[in-house]
Amino acid sequence: MKTIWGGNVIINIPVDVEKIISRLEKNGFEAYAVGGCVRDSLMGKVPSDWDICTSARPEQVRACFEGYPILEIGMKHGTVILRMNDQSYEVTTYRKDGEYLDSRRPESVQFVTSLQEDLARRDFTINAMAYNSAVGLIDCYHGCEDLRNGIIRCVGNADKRLAEDALRIIRALRFASVLDFSIETETAKGLNKNKKLLNHISKERIHEELCKLLCGRSIKEVLQTYSDIMAVIIPELIPMIGFEQNNPHHRYDVWQHTLTALEHCEEDLITRTAVLLHDVGKPGCYTDGKDGVGHFYGHGEFGARMAEEILKDLKFDNRTVSAVCQLIKYHDADIHESNEFIKKWLHKIGEVQLKRLLQVKYADVMGQSDYLREHKLKKLEALNRIMNQVLEEKQCFSLKELKISGKDLIKLGVDDGRKIGQILESLLDQVMEDRIENKRDILLSAAKNMR
Repeated sequence: MKTIWGGNVIINIPVDVEKIISRLEKNGFEAYAVGGCVRDSLMGKVPSDWDICTSARPEQVRACFEGYPILEIGMKHGTVILRMNDQSYEVTTYRKDGEYLDSRRPESVQFVTSLQEDLARRDFTINAMAYNSAVGLIDCYHGCEDLRNGIIRCVGNADKRLAEDALRIIRALRFASVLDFSIETETAKGLNKNKKLLNHISKERIHEELCKLLCGRSIKEVLQTYSDIMAVIIPELIPMIGFEQNNPHHRYDVWQHTLTALEHCEEDLITRTAVLLHDVGKPGCYTDGKDGVGHFYGHGEFGARMAEEILKDLKFDNRTVSAVCQLIKYHDADIHESNEFIKKWLHKIGEVQLKRLLQVKYADVMGQSDYLREHKLKKLEALNRIMNQVLEEKQCFSLKELKISGKDLIKLGVDDGRKIGQILESLLDQVMEDRIENKRDILLSAAKNMR
């Protein structure tokens, strides 16, 4: 998408969006692209969706697009969802919000005829810009300037704006993390003042914003600055903050170690979530050794159980919960540098998870002290090298790669399902340990002796 910055901003609006705006204008109404699509376009990004605001009332929008598929589920609040060429476009009447009583949604909305009034109700200045090819950029609240300067700022009074809808609190952190922006002073004060209102927001909505936040470029800076807000969302983080480890492998407390590890973690939700919670069990497992050194025996398994409860409460899906908890459970496991052990780990948790586990281990090391760091990193390099070799050579580490199957054992006269499973697992172990070759005749011969 072509973008020109300067006094005259030009945004290339998709054909269908231009068509919607043009039709509304020909019928005597104002219409603009608005919000996130304008923000993303100004940043040179391709918007995932386009929203339109208009002076037309919902019934007037419907009349303008008679013959087009329309979803009327949001008409009470001013939104008509218009289908055009297999895409959905939200066309929303200018409005101002009534009183907020539940820290989430206005009790009522009032349709207005002023674009400026509509923009005044929006959350942040960078989301309060509108664009029309004929008129140009409408930027009543200096969102363009804040976008250039990398600032998240509430529209109008920050305290009021955040108290109205507490979801905006975590949205501010999400934008700061994803866009690598800083949060303006009054907005930051409002975030901290109203943080407990997050308890009124559904876990499903928090989950949606949290996932985006965790995958942002500035995750460390945001969580470090706003750890008190994160603690409202995940109270189990509180004991980690300031918890000293008293161990030569660590220079930071548990929370600072976690943040530093996150800085060295790729932007993958499962890996990032695992790193965020990989040491959540440490405060509950701490013991002092006779030599005065701190230890955290069993913190991986204990932390995995804690993480399961945390993630389920935050409405993460079962697949993600399982994958994250597995990484936490094994993040401190000692994996030997050999083909045999790598194949056994591949068999145990699979290729995707082993790759993630090694990434979690790398992030963990980078969040520790310099003590033995070079040795730890060399070991991780060796493990990655061996794993890649096993995968490239398609060495056998799973039953599906074994050259015989349960059907072959049945033909040999083994009819007990449990016995079939035991024989196949035993043969696989022998193949992974290089005691026998993964060849059909050799495996059949070995299987005959195991009946």
